[in-house]
Amino acid sequence: MSPLKGLVAAVAILAAAGAGLWAGQTGLLKLPMTQVAVMTEAHPAAIGPVIYYRDPDGKAFYSLTPRNTDDGQAYVAVLASEDVSFDQKTKAASAAQVADAPAGAKKIKFYRNPMGLPDTSPTPKKDSMGMDYIAVYDDEDSDDGSVKVSPGKIQRIGVETVAVSRHPITRTIQAPGTVAIDERRVAVVAPKFDGYVVKVGDVTTGTHVKEGDVLATVFGQAILDQAARLLIEESSGFTRGDDAFTPPGLKGPGGVVGASRRLQNLGVTQEFIDQVKHDREVPDTFTIRAPISGDVLERNWSDGQGFKAGDVGFRVADHSVVWMMADVAEGDIAAVKPGERVKVTTRAYPGRTFEGRVTVLYPHLMKETRTAQVRIDLPNPDIALLPDMYGNVEIATGGNADALAVPESAVIDSGNRQVVLVDLGDGRYEPRDIKLGRTGDGFREVLSGVSEGDKVVVNGNFLIDAESNLQSALKGFEAASPTTPSNTEASQ
Repeated sequence: MSPLKGLVAAVAILAAAGAGLWAGQTGLLKLPMTQVAVMTEAHPAAIGPVIYYRDPDGKAFYSLTPRNTDDGQAYVAVLASEDVSFDQKTKAASAAQVADAPAGAKKIKFYRNPMGLPDTSPTPKKDSMGMDYIAVYDDEDSDDGSVKVSPGKIQRIGVETVAVSRHPITRTIQAPGTVAIDERRVAVVAPKFDGYVVKVGDVTTGTHVKEGDVLATVFGQAILDQAARLLIEESSGFTRGDDAFTPPGLKGPGGVVGASRRLQNLGVTQEFIDQVKHDREVPDTFTIRAPISGDVLERNWSDGQGFKAGDVGFRVADHSVVWMMADVAEGDIAAVKPGERVKVTTRAYPGRTFEGRVTVLYPHLMKETRTAQVRIDLPNPDIALLPDMYGNVEIATGGNADALAVPESAVIDSGNRQVVLVDLGDGRYEPRDIKLGRTGDGFREVLSGVSEGDKVVVNGNFLIDAESNLQSALKGFEAASPTTPSNTEASQ
C-alpha cells in the first residue's frame, strides 16, 4: 500500500470512531453497559443506619464498632438494608422502617430495649452501647400483658410446652447407710443350769443352721434330778406338797405337773419330757438344738468344757431380713416418715436395687456428724446383704396423693416472685404469677396462679424473656406508682 493510501485509511478510522463517540453521547447509538453500570442497576445503594462492620476480605469476622484488620485495612460498614435476616417479617419491617413504609404497612407502636431491659421509647433511639432499639408493631403487643413471638423464633429457640396436671410430689433424700442385723432375729443359746459340754455338734462360727439342728450334747445334774422326779410323780399318781398351790388349769392328767414344770423352766423341750415318760428312764445327757434358722455368730463351747447357768454357748442370727441404718442429714429429718419407700444400692452388686421401707427414726442426733439414724427393713432372702456392708440409700419422701404441679424448668424464679409463661396460642405467651408449695423430683406444687390443663413453657422460657421483652410485660402486672413516671414518659 502506498503512503498516501495508508494516510487516507487512518483518517477514515479516526473519523468513524469520532462519529461513534458523538452518536453515543447524543443518544443516537446505544452503547453496551459496562460491568459497573450493571452492578449499580441490579443492586441499589444501601440505606439505613450502620448495623455492624465486617472484614474487608470477606472473612467471618464482625464488629459492632469501627476497627481495622491486622494489616491496617478498615472494616466495611454494613447498613440496615444490607443485613441478612432469617426472619422475613423482621427484614420487611426493617426495610419499611428505613425507607418510610407506604400506606397500609404495619404501624410501629413503640421501640423496646434491644437487651430486654424494661425500657421503651415512642421514637427510634440507641442504648448506652449504641445499639438501636427494636420496633414493636401493633400485632406484636397487647394491653393484656401478654407477649408475642414470631413462629420463626419459636422454632429456632426450641420452645416446648406441657399441660399443667397432677403429679405425686416426692423428694428423694440420699444418705449413706450400713447394713445391720435385725435385733429381733437373734437367738442366744445359754443354759439355765450348771453343767459341762459332752460334745459340740458340727457347728462353727459362720455355719448356717436350720431350726432344730444339734448344736451340742451337755450334761446337767439339775436336768437328771427333775427327770427322775418326773418318773416318781407319774408312778405315785399324786402331786408333791410343794405343787399343791399349782392352779388347776395348769395341771395335766393325774395332777402330776411339778417335775414337768421345772424341766420346762430349765429350758428342756417337750420332746425330752415325752421321751422320759415313754422310755421310763432318765437319759444321762441332754441335747441342745438350734432355736432358729440362721448363721452362727458365736461359738463359745468346746468338748469337755464346763459352764454355769447363763453362760452363752452359741449366738445365731437370721439374715433373711436385715436393717439398713441410714445417716440422714439434720435438714432432711423432718421430711422422713415411717412407711416411706426406700431403694438401696451397693458396690458389691452394681445394677441391683434392694427395696424396703422406713420403720424407725431414732430420737437422737449425732452431734459429730449432725445426722440422725433412720432404720429401714430390707428383705434379704438370698443373704446378699451382709452386716456392716455400705449402701447408698434413696428415701422417697412426700405424700402419695397427687397435687397440681408444673415441671421445675417451667418456673422463672427471681427470688421474691415466681412466674410461668402460659401459652395462649398463636404465638402469644402470658407471664403469670404463681404461688408454689412443695418441691419434688422434677416438679413443683402450684397452689394458685394456673389451672389444670393450662399449657406452660418448659423449654425456651428464658429465651422468650430475652427475645420478647418479657420484663416489660411483667411490669404490666404491677400497679404503677402515681409519683413515678413510666419508662416511655422518661424517654420523652
